Amino acid sequence: MTDAAADPALARRLLGVLDLTTLNDADDGAAVRALARNAATPAGRVASLCTWPRLIGDAMSALTGTAIPVAAVANFPAGAPDAGAAAAETAQAIAAGAGEIDVVLPWRALLAGDHDTAQALVRACREACTDGTRLKVILESGQLATPARIRAAADLAIGAGAHFLKTSTGRTQPGATLMAAEVMLDAIAHAQTQGVRVGFKASGGIRTMADAAGYLALYERRFGSGSAGPAVFRIGASQLVHELIAVANVH
Repeated sequence: MTDAAADPALARRLLGVLDLTTLNDADDGAAVRALARNAATPAGRVASLCTWPRLIGDAMSALTGTAIPVAAVANFPAGAPDAGAAAAETAQAIAAGAGEIDVVLPWRALLAGDHDTAQALVRACREACTDGTRLKVILESGQLATPARIRAAADLAIGAGAHFLKTSTGRTQPGATLMAAEVMLDAIAHAQTQGVRVGFKASGGIRTMADAAGYLALYERRFGSGSAGPAVFRIGASQLVHELIAVANVH
């Protein structure tokens, strides 16, 4: 990862694991179409485009012919405790064409000591997923704050069927941190010893290639050089794509 900001090969790797994201309250079809222009470029393709459920159709239309999946958020950003509502939102997004769901864990319930509510919500959303749909569970690790609470949330989400653990919504501070990532990777490594494969997504405040490279390096120190492909590792960001494309195109 030496001189990450000037490494075209690293930029292309990071582009390939990027969830190109727009989750502004005022987003509309035009915003999604503008973002999608950066999804498939001569420098490479992103892993997905993540947006609101109401914009799935616009995203799918903009990505026609790219085979890039659309990811939609659920229970976002508040992380409400209503499992039925979150599951219904998940099912509706999948019916509209989403191939991935990023759902917010009810982290306030966890802080209050109510693990059953959080587990029930993740399980309900997993049951709403069709075959091939990825469920990414957003822990809101900055609000959980301590390694013990982050680990408890990670273990709970994995046990309830999460395909990915994700750090943050980006709506609270702090967002992603290397400390939280390391705790989540510990949980993922433990699950792997039990035969359960779970991915990791860093999101929330990742704005530069150097930021993203730090998470990739952390992941690969744990799971091996070259292990961080899009099936198991993602970076959630929107501003980052322009830097990655610019560096990747350097010859």
